[in-house]
Amino acid sequence: MEIFFMSLALILGCLVFYLFHQQNNLHRPPCISGWIPWIGAGFKFGKSPLEFIEQARVKYGPIFTIFALGNRITFVTEEEGFNVFFKSKEVNFENAVEDHIYRTVEIPKNIFLTLHGPLYGLMKNKMKISSLYQFSEKLIEGAHEQLESLGTNGNQELYNLVKNALYPVTVNAVFGKGLYPTTQKKIQEFHEHFKIYDDSFQYGSQVPGCFLRNWTKSKKWLLNLLEQRISDLERVESSDDLVAYWTIVFILYHPSVYKNLMEGITSVFGEAGKNEIEMSQNDLKKLPLIKWCVLEAIRLVSPGMIARKVIEPVKILNYTVPSGDILMVSPFWVHRNPKYFSEPELFKPERWEKANLEKNAFLDWFVAFGGGKYPCPGRWLAILEIEIFVALIFYKYQFKLLDPFPKQNLSQLMGIQKPSTPCRVEYKCRK
Repeated sequence: MEIFFMSLALILGCLVFYLFHQQNNLHRPPCISGWIPWIGAGFKFGKSPLEFIEQARVKYGPIFTIFALGNRITFVTEEEGFNVFFKSKEVNFENAVEDHIYRTVEIPKNIFLTLHGPLYGLMKNKMKISSLYQFSEKLIEGAHEQLESLGTNGNQELYNLVKNALYPVTVNAVFGKGLYPTTQKKIQEFHEHFKIYDDSFQYGSQVPGCFLRNWTKSKKWLLNLLEQRISDLERVESSDDLVAYWTIVFILYHPSVYKNLMEGITSVFGEAGKNEIEMSQNDLKKLPLIKWCVLEAIRLVSPGMIARKVIEPVKILNYTVPSGDILMVSPFWVHRNPKYFSEPELFKPERWEKANLEKNAFLDWFVAFGGGKYPCPGRWLAILEIEIFVALIFYKYQFKLLDPFPKQNLSQLMGIQKPSTPCRVEYKCRK
């Protein structure tokens, strides 16, 4: 009889605990958990995460939680959630990324948490708009040199063309010559390791390196290269060949935009025929359409997510998001919300005429570079580099498209969206 009562008490205790837990959960966002312990919705989410996020928003509303691989990931998709994400003291950037930083670049958590703030301030000061003059001349010179190596005509996959041209330009401009290899064999080795590292970065930041041996090998190769060659750690790379690629793609597939762009380039730099034109930041200010095209391309191919960690329970709408949750915003979907951007699927660079770019302000709820305390410190340098490259490549070459408009890879959550289909072009020097 005693055993019976003890068993009954245990059962009742578990029931009370369960009901209490359920009552607390009533105030949490709706949760997509799946039925497999620990894995949860991981398989379904990982199959096509961007589509999964949008489907969940439609079904569950502006805030919802995905339980996957032992983590609670809470997405916010409307303005009130964005304000908490970027401004609340109850959510933290460093705690959200410390594990990923360790896995991708092997910086111990304690060192990252100690040094991130001072290093961010240093980078921000180094790359502020008033300091870009120290990079612009090197970027222009390097772009001329790389475009010259393309010859007078050719046929290439456009992404490879842009990537191979911008890698050395950025590395040499930011780090100084000496890091980027100069022999064809070493250049090929660099590209191979960087491609492996870049292609699997999303997975390498999530899982132990022992499951991604090739990625880990390439990571160590690149880290060793940096350790051997970089003496000035105040200089930090800020390059985005993907943004340049997509900017050129969008322009080429929109003939009216291309026509207006070429008229502007000709009015500033003259007719084609010169091997090397002089260019300055003041020249680029006369061509605002280029910057509009860059920003509109970024809007359409933005990262699938940016993260913070909830360190104290925080209220969003009628829900309480518990501490420990990873709070997420998806720039990819924010930029496709007609509430914030009219006709969001269309490439409309003219929408950026409304932005006060002279005062370094983007359009409202353009969040590709993050926001709050830690927006991307290299954003102005990246935009400048792409403006220079776009102006020079269209001044020098004309293109013939050989493929349909490339599709984006909707399985990618981290970083600018990569193309999942080819975009081959024929190019030749303009006359």
